[in-house]
Amino acid sequence: MKMSNSLLWFRRDLRAFDHAALHRALTSSNCVHCVFVYDSDILDPLPRDDRRVRFIHASLASLDAELRRLGGYLIVRQGRPLEVIPALAAELACDAVWVCADYEPEAVERDARMAALLAAQGRKFLSVKDQVVFDSGDVLTLAGGPFSVFTPYKKAWLKRLAAQPEALAAYPVDAHADAFAAPAGPARLPTLAQLGFAEGPLPAPAGMEGAADLFERFLARLPDYGRARDFPAEDASSRLSVHLRFGTTSVRHLVRSARALQDSGAGGSGATVWLSELVWREFYMMILARHPQVVTRAFKPAFDTLAWDEGPAADALFAAWCEGRTGYPLVDAGMAQLNHTGFMHNRLRMVTASFLTKDLGIDWRRGERYFALKLNDYELASNNGGWQWAASTGCDAQPWFRIFNPVTQSQRFDAQGDFIREWVPALARLGAKEIHAPWLLAPALLAERALVLGRDYPLPVVEHDAARRRTLERFGRLKKAQ
Repeated sequence: MKMSNSLLWFRRDLRAFDHAALHRALTSSNCVHCVFVYDSDILDPLPRDDRRVRFIHASLASLDAELRRLGGYLIVRQGRPLEVIPALAAELACDAVWVCADYEPEAVERDARMAALLAAQGRKFLSVKDQVVFDSGDVLTLAGGPFSVFTPYKKAWLKRLAAQPEALAAYPVDAHADAFAAPAGPARLPTLAQLGFAEGPLPAPAGMEGAADLFERFLARLPDYGRARDFPAEDASSRLSVHLRFGTTSVRHLVRSARALQDSGAGGSGATVWLSELVWREFYMMILARHPQVVTRAFKPAFDTLAWDEGPAADALFAAWCEGRTGYPLVDAGMAQLNHTGFMHNRLRMVTASFLTKDLGIDWRRGERYFALKLNDYELASNNGGWQWAASTGCDAQPWFRIFNPVTQSQRFDAQGDFIREWVPALARLGAKEIHAPWLLAPALLAERALVLGRDYPLPVVEHDAARRRTLERFGRLKKAQ
């Protein structure tokens, strides 16, 4: 027997296709209302020009337009969801509130409280898997526990997918659109100004159509992705991470596409490498769901006792890192890209994170919080996993005795210096062999290039070889204490 009224609460799933919770709501209810809540607890601490709020705002306009095409509409509210959703469910006389499951610890706690509040009203809270192909309990070791190393996890993930291809089945929405609650009038979405945020350029093409366009363009580059993805000057990445973060595309759709391109050979080796990146995303989501303590602590408890540098000197070095003033060109170029656009190439995420933790000796949690503030595609699981990987405190992490050299990384992955010149214009006159370590250049050459170090571009804030020795000592002391 169908429910009378249901409420679909959009969160990080801002689309109206291949949507598990929306499909389930439409097929089990006579009438489905849709809502998005601008969560004041999340928005209030953000800067007023936050790029992600602009992306969400534009994506909601796209979502409302698509829902209206289908015969429905989007209610948009601002406030605390624990207050807004129960009140709206009562106002609309809904039997149930449907959501796509969220695995971040605060979201899990919020949803448990929401379920209790709705139950007290006599309503159901129904959570459906959508943002992953496999949940945290779906891919397990032979002993029945969670994996802590990626490669065996990926093998088990792919094996399960081969045995359960229906995990990629789409959840159609259009075919069940007659269950949408009809709009009572024209769209009444709040403006950015009404929300207390500033207008500005979008950080990426927004909405479902933005995701579709980016994916279509990426397909032409996919065959070469395995090679090109490491070079920040090349336009090789899909740029879909922000769309996965806010659910304007479907992970099932992306995995289906990658596998089809593998099977046809049209995706070359790049399709296999890109699919592996999608599995990495689920690996880190699994780690977060099974080990929520990683939000504030090291995955490996022994590393919680690491003595990271603190005090005024460390604070000054952290500020130099945040502002792209370290004197290491590739590090500074990566931070400039992040600060100006909210995007950072994955290779540079590793390089800058390694530099903060291994060269500057600063706690990974400080860097993780800075990325959380700046990244358009900030997702707790992947950000935390990446930072703990770089800091050697996480699961399947970079061994602590392997330390990125920021100069050799620059020479290898930006050999011509094109990316550095784009983001550090003070070095634009330097040649390909000169740009990676300008402090080593002869004074006469610096004068010829009209570059004064310490004025036009900073001298290195640390000497890498000395910093490397300090890091080895830092981790070595911990190893001896165990």
